[in-house]
Amino acid sequence: MHAPENIRVSVCMAAYRGEAYIKEQIDSILSELGQNDELIVVDDASGDGTVASVEAFSGDSRVRLVRNERNMGYVRTFDRAVGLARGEYIFLSDQDDVWMPGRLQRMLDALQESAVVATNFSILGEEDPGKRILLRSRDSRRNIRNIFAVIIGYRPYYGCGMAIRADALALFAPIPGYVFESHDLWLAITANASGQMTHLDEPGLYRRLHDNNVTPSTRRPLYKILRARVLAFRMLAEAIRRRRANPELARPVHF
Repeated sequence: MHAPENIRVSVCMAAYRGEAYIKEQIDSILSELGQNDELIVVDDASGDGTVASVEAFSGDSRVRLVRNERNMGYVRTFDRAVGLARGEYIFLSDQDDVWMPGRLQRMLDALQESAVVATNFSILGEEDPGKRILLRSRDSRRNIRNIFAVIIGYRPYYGCGMAIRADALALFAPIPGYVFESHDLWLAITANASGQMTHLDEPGLYRRLHDNNVTPSTRRPLYKILRARVLAFRMLAEAIRRRRANPELARPVHF
């Protein structure tokens, strides 16, 4: 079966040594996608059975597998996947989570109102989020507060819960070369700096926590925290520049 000419949704996944969980994640994604959608998996020179796990879906024309010749890191791999996307709406996806039913349509509905949407997540095996900080829909338009919260480190934007309209990609892509981590915070800052963010209260996926997660589950050393803050300020300066360069995408920002 040939891929459709008009792609609605492109799901962009960066994969690296993900053979343990990637099949379950792909199954959950494909159950949400229609025939006019695609899943782009860019394998970052894994060296394990990740590629074979993705190739097992070769009979589904919606799945596109691309392989990096050398390891590029997850930020550059996501950047490549987004550059290959053909859809009107671009979703970011990790390799080891599980999408919840109905997630896709809820996020597509939100993307009619703003260029970027961010959802919460549940953790596999977790019955109650307890004191874990969550995104709130009431904070969607509090763009300046959201940016400040990103810089401080307490606004929980995760790429696995985010999507962007393709007509607003000039805000996000290409990712600046100095961004070596936190592509999700880069997207969050650019969206808020242009007044283009919507939060959804309801979780959209189950996040799997394990020893190989890119996002650390424990507090980072002080020098890494300070380095991340400097990076966030550089991201903000570039986000403001892109807002000015793309006035058609800019909306008022609020405190």
